[in-house]
Amino acid sequence: MEHRFADCTLDDARLTLTRGGNAVAVEPKVFDLIHLLVRNAGNLVTREQMVDEIWGGRIVSESAISACIAAARKAVGDTGKAQAVIRTVARRGLMLVAEVSAEAAGPASVAVPAFPEAEQRIRYCRSEDGHAIAYAVSGEGPPVLRFGPTSLQDLELEWALGLHRSWVSSMALHARLLRFDTVGSGQSERILRDVDYEVEARDAAAVADAAGFNRFAAVSYSGGCLPALTFAAHSPERLTRLAIVGGFVEGRSRRSAESAPDALRGLIAEGWARPESVFARAFATAYFPDGPAEETREVLRMTQSAAPPEMMLRTRDASNTASVAHLLGQVRCPVLILHARDDAVHPLSQAQQLAAGIPGAELVVLETANHVPLHGSPCWESYNRTLAEFLTG
Repeated sequence: MEHRFADCTLDDARLTLTRGGNAVAVEPKVFDLIHLLVRNAGNLVTREQMVDEIWGGRIVSESAISACIAAARKAVGDTGKAQAVIRTVARRGLMLVAEVSAEAAGPASVAVPAFPEAEQRIRYCRSEDGHAIAYAVSGEGPPVLRFGPTSLQDLELEWALGLHRSWVSSMALHARLLRFDTVGSGQSERILRDVDYEVEARDAAAVADAAGFNRFAAVSYSGGCLPALTFAAHSPERLTRLAIVGGFVEGRSRRSAESAPDALRGLIAEGWARPESVFARAFATAYFPDGPAEETREVLRMTQSAAPPEMMLRTRDASNTASVAHLLGQVRCPVLILHARDDAVHPLSQAQQLAAGIPGAELVVLETANHVPLHGSPCWESYNRTLAEFLTG
């Protein structure tokens, strides 16, 4: 069914939204909110209804709800001040006040991007030492490979959890996104393997080969910058551009001869195996002090399930002593570095060293204390837009 209101058309069969004839990229929960309001046009939609339908009745932070409402208003060309389409009913909920007409969907009149498939398809390839690596591809467009933090990703949970599914859906509107779990974690073969960033870079090449990616862009998160920069230096002919989010040049034990004991390693050792333990929550808070709380819990749930404590400790020890300073001058592709201004895990000075050492690299400073921006953060939309525009050229 096509629902027409203001200058927008929402197609609930194709899961698309257009405004003025142009496709509008919206995340799944934002689309669901607009759809809920359209189906109840002229009637009050309470916060309880929103939580029940969009978040499945789960506990949701006010900041997450507010961020979803703000994104919905922006998508339909409205503002919190004008409220010409979506009106706030104080202390009660929302109402879509624009006139709505509905008709059966006809042939698509404009080219609109599709969301990722309703079901994720996980495939496997083999590393050079014979271990199974799980990977998945979503969306259409320029090819983009993601280097996630070593041992902290799980394709299955990432697809199931709202925060991560939203990011995958958002990126897949613009690109053909290739994600994989490192050996020892997630849906890949669960073995205790020594952490070696050159081996991980070759694993990424094996995944790219299996997915049919010849030349592609890449994005890395946190410690994922270590194999990503190794790949960029050793395989310059394959990488078209590289985005680095929350990256670093040197691990914490290399930054100062007088480094204090690693408190985060202690939190992993004490509480990683116990879901929702106070130690695990403290670890998550150190990475995401700005929240929102619900999204932080989702990150913690996924990362605790992604790898056992023994693998996490190996990963932590390897990153603490790592250095990619010798590789920076060898990177030849365009590089964009995005880093939180108040990141306490890897300080902004590390991002500045990356930008100074990589020829032609650019640095964007994000106004947050979260190590990586989370959905619901004030900088979320601009961060996502900047990242997508860079990766797709």
